[in-house]
Parts: sequence; C-alpha cells; structure tokens
Amino acid sequence: MTDTSSTGRRRPDSTAPSAAGRRVAAFFDLDKTVIAKSSALAFTRPFFAEGLINRRSVLKSSYAQFLFLVTAADHDQVENLRRHVTEMCRGWDVEQVRSIVEETLDDVVNPLVFAEAAELIADHQARGHDVVLVSASGREMVEPIGRMLGVDHVAASAMEVVDGHYTGNLEFYCYGTEKATAVAGLAEAYGYDLASCFAYSDSITDLPMLEAVGHPNAVNPDRQLRRRAVEAGWPVLGFHRPVPLRARIPTPSSRMAAALALGAGVAAVSGVGVHSILQRRQRTRSA
Repeated sequence: MTDTSSTGRRRPDSTAPSAAGRRVAAFFDLDKTVIAKSSALAFTRPFFAEGLINRRSVLKSSYAQFLFLVTAADHDQVENLRRHVTEMCRGWDVEQVRSIVEETLDDVVNPLVFAEAAELIADHQARGHDVVLVSASGREMVEPIGRMLGVDHVAASAMEVVDGHYTGNLEFYCYGTEKATAVAGLAEAYGYDLASCFAYSDSITDLPMLEAVGHPNAVNPDRQLRRRAVEAGWPVLGFHRPVPLRARIPTPSSRMAAALALGAGVAAVSGVGVHSILQRRQRTRSA
C-alpha cells in the first residue's frame, strides 16, 4: 500500500518483503516524531505537584520545552537538554518517578500523540512488522509510553541508580551513533533484516539510525535532515495532528482489555530485555 503525507511525498511501501524471510521492524524516534513535545520534559508539572522540583525548575523546563519545539534539535541543544534533565533528576527516588509517570501518563502524553504516527504504527503492525521506540529520553518515561502505544520494544537512555536514587550520571545515552548501535543490537537479538527495516525521525542527530536501515523516513524534519532526505530521495512525512488515542480507538471489550493487559506485560518485559541487550553490547565494545 502506498499513500501520501501532507507534504505530498509518497510514504514507503511497507509491503516490501524481507531478505530470506527475516523479520522486519519499524524504528521510531519519539519526540516530535510520535509525540508533539519532549517526553523528558512532559512530566514537569506532575513532578512539581509531587515536590520533586521547585518553581524555578518548572520555568527552566518550560523554556527548554519551548526551545525544543521552535528550533532544530542540533547537538548543542540536545546536550543542553540532557544536562538539564540529568541535573534535575539527581537524588530522585526511582520508584517515585515511575509511579508519577504511570499515574499521569494518560493525561500528560496521550493528548500529544500524532494521529498520523499512531496510524503508521498500526499499519506496520498489521503487516507483521515489529515496532520499536528508540529515544534519548529515559526508560522510566519511554517504556510506559511504549506500552500505551502497544509497541513491541523500546530502546532508551538509562540513568545510573545507587540505593534506589538517580546519581545524575548516565549508564547508556541512546543518542546519535548510539541509536544506531541500539538498532544493530536489536536486529541481532530479534533477527531483523535491517535492509528491509524502516526508521522514522525528525532530527539530523538521528542520521546514523536512519542510515542503518533500508527504508529511512524523515518526519517533520529539521532543515539539515530535510536537505539530506531530498538528496537521498527519502520520503518526507508531515505529522501535524496530536489526537488522544482514546479519541481514535474504541473502548475494548473485557476480552480485549485482558489481551491488552497481557500485551502491556510483554512490552514491559521487552523493555527490560532491550536494556540488557544494550548493556551487553556496550560492555563488549568497551572490552
């Protein structure tokens, strides 16, 4: 099936067969690709309400979110955002953060999901493709979002934890070339044929991930990524309609609810499994 985005460019034909019958995956960046804002900053107000941050941090996060939305996410901007988030989280109780994210996920993130992204994810799944979120944001945010979207796996950054609290250091930063490393690790673990796989992102910083697959796609691209996509003949997609999932998905029956709950459990396990895979690959590369 081939259709067009709001840019008028053609979306890739997701029926393309994989080589030798190997599995196919669609790798999605999260921020400004699947959701309309930064997932790392989306929970600022709930964190404030629970006493984790003060008003100054709220204002600083709001400004960082504004810059993220109106400017291209170049290396310097992403680095500033990473520094802000890791410093803000230092000393936080991990279980408290997870509880806040789980309790506020529907109100905070659900309205930010691009309708076009949700439809594309469903299209890939209908064709038997695995769907993977690959994000520089922390696992505590990305894994619940992945369960909400019903994806198969997530790859995300991991903060160092000591005695149940964040130290402010990163164990794994899923950014730039490390996203490509994560994709390669997932392909090895799950048997994906990368030449037949798809990737979607808005930022030039994700170029290594896009170039790692056979079907790269630019979504709401920044200027540099748009230029690269045009030069390479990659599809350029425009996602513009954040619509809550509940507004597009019928209320499930009790049987379907049970199936969804089971799927959520699988997604949670998959997130842990992916993190283990990335840790093993990082140790191997460091050896």
